[in-house]
Amino acid sequence: MEESYLQAVEEFKRLDHLYYVTLKYTRTVDVIRATLERIISTHEHAVEALLKCLKQEKKVTEIPASPVARAQLLMQHLSDPRLVQFLELYLKLRAVMRQPYEKKEEYRRHVTMIVQFEGETLNIDIDKLKEYFDNTGELLRHVKQRVLECK
Repeated sequence: MEESYLQAVEEFKRLDHLYYVTLKYTRTVDVIRATLERIISTHEHAVEALLKCLKQEKKVTEIPASPVARAQLLMQHLSDPRLVQFLELYLKLRAVMRQPYEKKEEYRRHVTMIVQFEGETLNIDIDKLKEYFDNTGELLRHVKQRVLECK
C-alpha cells in the first residue's frame, strides 16, 4: 500500500519535471502525450494504493489485473465524490490516449493536441495540462491521507 503510494509520488516527480522543464523548452505534442502518460501512470499507482488499503480493510477480496477494472472497482467502494472525479478523469485520459490526434502550433506557446472523443473535440494544451497536473497533485494528497488512515 505504502509502496504503491511512493511509486505514485515518484511518477509525480517525473511528471513535475516534464511539465515545468521539458514542456517549457520543447513545445511539442509528443511532450504533451508523454506528460499525459505520466499523469495516467501516477493515477494507476494511486488506484493500486487505494485498492490495497481496501483489501487490508477486507472490503475487497481481490485486486483485478486490468487498470480499468481496478478503477471501476474502486469507484464502487468509494464514497468521496472528489475521488470519483479523479477516477473519471483517469478513465477519460486513458481513452483519449488511444484516439488518433492532430497537432496544432507546435514549437509555440499554444501547442495543442486535438482529439475527437465521444463526439466532441478536445483541445489539450499547456493550460489544460496544468489543470490535469493540479488534479493529480490533489489526488496524491487524498491518497496520502487515506493510506495514513489505513495503517
